[in-house]
Amino acid sequence: MSLDEAIRNRIEEQVNNSKVVLFMKGTPRQPQCGFSAKTVAALDSVWPDYASVNVLEDEEIREGIKVYSNWPTIPQLYIDGELVGGCDIVLGMLNTGELHQALGLEPPDRTPPELTVTDAAAEKIRQAMAGHEGIDLHFQIDANWDSQFNLAPAQEGEIAAESNGIKVMMDLATAQRARGATIDWTSTMTGEGLTINLPEAPPPVRDLSVKDLKSKLDADEILLIDVRSAEDRARASIENAAVLDEAMMDKLAGMPRETELAFMCHTGVSSRGAAEYFRKQGFTRVNNVTGGIDAWSKEIDPSVPVY
Repeated sequence: MSLDEAIRNRIEEQVNNSKVVLFMKGTPRQPQCGFSAKTVAALDSVWPDYASVNVLEDEEIREGIKVYSNWPTIPQLYIDGELVGGCDIVLGMLNTGELHQALGLEPPDRTPPELTVTDAAAEKIRQAMAGHEGIDLHFQIDANWDSQFNLAPAQEGEIAAESNGIKVMMDLATAQRARGATIDWTSTMTGEGLTINLPEAPPPVRDLSVKDLKSKLDADEILLIDVRSAEDRARASIENAAVLDEAMMDKLAGMPRETELAFMCHTGVSSRGAAEYFRKQGFTRVNNVTGGIDAWSKEIDPSVPVY
């Protein structure tokens, strides 16, 4: 299949405009497919300053890049103008250190993390693996600090850590996030299963009362971010509250991760999702305003209308 010369020129300009370019579905902040999300996570862990092209916004580029590269799937990663490959290749290169080499970086630290498998967890894992030859326990922590376990054969480039007679296989990024982790077995009203405590994970989102928020605002100790729509902000707002728009997203991306943040909505429900997102981006002091602007109106400033 031939490629229109104008489309080829557009693609070549995108490929050569930056050292690292990812053609993907969605954006790095909001990937629109699992393979794009995994590739973004891999790049973010070693080379966060890369360019991206959202193929969902341009059908000509979406189809044209497949012809240009003679590669049938998306995402596609280019380094120094050359096609590296798709999701599986990028993940494999990350684990073996080849991605670091391609980017001109120092070899990654492949030291197995120290972790603890409790007696209860070790017993359950042995029971699950009994009679199954050639499989291992695999543990993964993604860029959002969400974790999962599965049983499968070992894969090339994985890092092995051992505790309580249990070998745990991890990819490179997981190994670096899993330092000091404890794997346990717990039973609750809703079921039972393996659980993980991750000391390296960002602290949980804290609930912040409107009284404490006012004290911090008066002392200029916190950045308040309003996640509501423009219509809702027009009805009721707090002076100097920032708006969670594209410009603020870019600003937050460059802020020190110890900056204290507070997220606010109408009643404190939808803002928690925004707060959790930024906690997973590495911010260590993230708050959700309890009761939202309604609580602010009732307890701090009655001139702010309740709606």
